[in-house]
Amino acid sequence: MPLINKSRTHNDVPGHSKGLTRLRIALTTFFALDGFIFAGWVVRIPAIKEQTGASASTLGLALLGVSAGAVVTMMFTGRLCRRYGSHPVTVVCGILLSLSVALPPLTHSTWALGAVLLVFGAAYGGINVAFNSAAVDLVAVLRRPIMPSFHAAFSLGGMIGAGLGGLVAGSLSPTRHLLGLTVIGLLVTAVAGRALLRYESPVPQSAHGQQSAAVPQPTPGQPEERAARRLDTRTRRLVVVFGLIALCTAYGEGALADWGTLHLEQDLDAHPGIAAAGYTCFALAMTIGRLCGTTLLERLGRTRTVVAGGTMAAVGMLVGSLAPSVWAALLGFAVTGIGLANIFPIAVERAGALAGPSGVAIASTFGYGGMLLGPPAIGFMADWFSLPIALTSVATLAAVAAVIGYGTRQATAD
Repeated sequence: MPLINKSRTHNDVPGHSKGLTRLRIALTTFFALDGFIFAGWVVRIPAIKEQTGASASTLGLALLGVSAGAVVTMMFTGRLCRRYGSHPVTVVCGILLSLSVALPPLTHSTWALGAVLLVFGAAYGGINVAFNSAAVDLVAVLRRPIMPSFHAAFSLGGMIGAGLGGLVAGSLSPTRHLLGLTVIGLLVTAVAGRALLRYESPVPQSAHGQQSAAVPQPTPGQPEERAARRLDTRTRRLVVVFGLIALCTAYGEGALADWGTLHLEQDLDAHPGIAAAGYTCFALAMTIGRLCGTTLLERLGRTRTVVAGGTMAAVGMLVGSLAPSVWAALLGFAVTGIGLANIFPIAVERAGALAGPSGVAIASTFGYGGMLLGPPAIGFMADWFSLPIALTSVATLAAVAAVIGYGTRQATAD
């Protein structure tokens, strides 16, 4: 195992197996916390929509704040990760995310809601770039496709957060519920952050024992320029292509998060608790798919996983959006979750392997650009046509991701 700092004690070096295991656990905890907090916010969207008196289109514009805040901060976060390291940035963003989730229920207009969601989105985008950059480094050192396991933790956190939100929706106000998430988030960040800050990001070695340039990382006291690398035209194009795959799949994740609950409650007359279960089913399916992701990638390779997943998600979302019954829609959401499960992790891991934190930031920016496009696009299409018809756009983009994935089969080398 490669070492990153010979001045550290044996047990504190991420190159040591115990250090790598502890680092992986800490990162997994932050992924799970991110999903937990985000899902807790998502299931209270209907209540906050009613509180603010927003229409479908104005709510879509307010929800735009989450993605806009994320996209604006992502490239900036990539530079922060190169300069200070992805671990400290992850901890700081975890604190900001935990604090900002308590703000939406304090608003009483769509403009105010959009403003606080901009802050929430900035923290959400920042932590996603930071912990994905850290995970890419760890994947490169372990030389196993474990990236889906981190995103499985995000999905598991989302499932728990959505399930808990559904249980307390009838008894707790959104203010008390989301304030509780703030307390939980700060406590988890304090514990996991302490563990994460003990380690620097591990740097992979080449076969000759030299540090690989594939995942550049700064060491304390060194300038950012040493960590940064210039991307040639081909590499940048590949990173952008993987970003487009991330965009297509993040659009689907964002659509189900923001509009899935409303679809079940508004179009299929589901009880609020059952409607909240829609995102839970989706998150559970993604969790299962991602828990199996490493095995799937080792057996099928990246190209087949992306193509099969995109096709499955397209079929599942057609069922989920057009089915006449709640249970059929829930089944469609679950199939969509399994299909989308490993596509985004593959896209981010490939971009990060090519260009380090810059690649993660670029792919993530494209991905959350999909979320930026999704809420207002679906909101306006829902006003023009209907919400079920609007949700079929998720199926279209999932199919596009499958086509692009097949087209990049030579770049993924499998």
